[in-house]
Order: sequence, then structure tokens, then C-alpha cells
Amino acid sequence: MGYVKRRGQRSGPLVALVVVALVGAVLTVVWAASPRDGASREAAAKIQVAASSSPAVTRAGTQSPGKTEGSPTPSPSSKAATKKPAHHSTAAAPAAPPPAGYRRVTFFNDLAQTIWVAATKANAHPLATTGWVLKPGQTININVPGKWGGRFWGRTGCSFNSKGVGHCQSGDCGGRFQCNGSGATPATLAELALGAWGGMDFYDVSMVDGSNLPMYINISHSTTKDQVNSRGCSAGGCTKPVVCPAKMQVKTGGKVVGCTTACAAYGGDAYCCRAKWSGRDHCIPSKWPVDYTKVFKRAEPYAYSYAYDDSATMACRGGCNYKITFGVT
Repeated sequence: MGYVKRRGQRSGPLVALVVVALVGAVLTVVWAASPRDGASREAAAKIQVAASSSPAVTRAGTQSPGKTEGSPTPSPSSKAATKKPAHHSTAAAPAAPPPAGYRRVTFFNDLAQTIWVAATKANAHPLATTGWVLKPGQTININVPGKWGGRFWGRTGCSFNSKGVGHCQSGDCGGRFQCNGSGATPATLAELALGAWGGMDFYDVSMVDGSNLPMYINISHSTTKDQVNSRGCSAGGCTKPVVCPAKMQVKTGGKVVGCTTACAAYGGDAYCCRAKWSGRDHCIPSKWPVDYTKVFKRAEPYAYSYAYDDSATMACRGGCNYKITFGVT
């Protein structure tokens, strides 16, 4: 579920072909190629953002969803950006269960920098809140409808005025604290399609449009075994910082704030999966001059590394709740 999808990619024992067929059958949104990445993507997931007019939000800290913050100095490739915060969030009293028909989504910042979480917003059934401030060590819980579908991502280096207008160094959403569209690339995405088919959810972490923060997703309150453990490790490996080639690095003020795609960095039909390289049968990274999808796959083996990395789609059954962690193992 990513821009033009199938973006996303998770490793793990998922029956890829079956999932691709199911997702393609029940989800109908065509993901547009990102501004930075000219790679074409195929239709894959109907992610219509349906949300409550007043979603409940609980948090371990005291930030108001509308409060603005100054700008930290992010550098995803540096130790400072990915080291554990000095003080982990102490578990506040457990949040009340979500209301009937809703799911719980939890955000946890396990990094040493402030993150401005954003969510996609649809015209029909829009989320009332699409922006949150997440300080190091902080946890935020929100409730979303059981049929919700969309994307969450983290923004870095943000500064907003009292009206919620400003700018972020990565993942910016039209200069608005409350997001009303898609975020700027590169950005790491958490993609969810709840109750998509036969009582099953589909979800993934996507780096199809590059990466700006390490991220992994855990599930709970379900009958499905979590493919990624609470420390961000899967059968394919653990969550690590992206080691980004110099030409793929995106910099602001001389500091690396993200890692873009091979298509955006180098261009060409092969890296952009177009012309004779277009489509699932022809867009084969192992046949590229250099397989740059490994830049992302080595960092997050369970995540989508290119548009057709469908083994990364995961499924969950049983009214699943989700925890999205910004951090490394």
C-alpha cells in the first residue's frame, strides 16, 4: 500500500502470490509515481482513509496534537539520529480498549530526535487529526475505524507557527502540521488496510519511495503470529539504519535527512521500471546494473524495497491492533 503500489516490502513467511492476488482484488487505489521517483507502480491497494470525526488520542507525554515545535537537527545516517533516547517512555496507565468497531494504533519514538507523525487524509470519512508531535521516548495511541486504510509516516526537522504552517526537512506535507495530502519523498511509510478481505488486514513498511526514518510494525490482539518481534527483528534480520550511497543521499543544510531511490538518483528505464523494464515480470532488480534495492532491504528485511516486492505484504486476522515504532533494533 504505498504511493503507486505495490510498494512496501516485508520479509517473513507470507504466501506472496496469494497476498498479491487478495490485495489486488479488494484494494483499488492506483498509487501515483512520487515526485522524486519516476518509477511506475501498479494498482494494488484501496486505501480510502475512513476515520472517525473525533478519533481518541492518548499519550504518555503531555503534548497537545496541535502544539507546534521547534526544529531538531536530524541526520538519519548519524548515530545521534538512531541511538536510543536517554529516557525511554515509562509506561503510563494502560490505555482503555478502543471502542467497538475501532482499532488501536500506537506510535512509539525510540529515537533521540523529535518526530512529527503524519497520516494520509481522504475526502470521504477523513481523519480529524492527521499530525502529532512525538518526542523521544514518547508513546501516542489513536483509535481508527476497523475498515480504515492509509499511511502513516514520520517527519523530521519541522518548525510550525501558531497556525500550524511551516516546513519539515523530510516527509513534509505541504507545509502543514495537520496533513492534508501525501508527504514529500523520501519517507518511510507504514501502510495499513484494515478489514480488507475475509476479515483480514494487510499491512507493511514501505521504502519504495526511499527512507527517512527506521520503522517497524508489531501487531497485537490478534490470532496471527507477529512476523516482526518487539525489537524489530524478523526471520530475515533486524532493523538497522540505512547505509545510503552518496548519490542517493538527500541533504538539507549539509546534513543527510533521507535516502532516495535509485530511480530518483540515477534515472534510467531499468531503475525506474519503465519501457522494457516495466511491470512485475520485467522490473527485476537482480538484473539492474546495480541492485540498489539492497540498500533498503539490508536495513529492513521485512519492508518493501521496490514497487513489486510483494513478499513484504503481511496479513493479520482477528481485529488486530498495531504498534509503529520509529527506531532500530
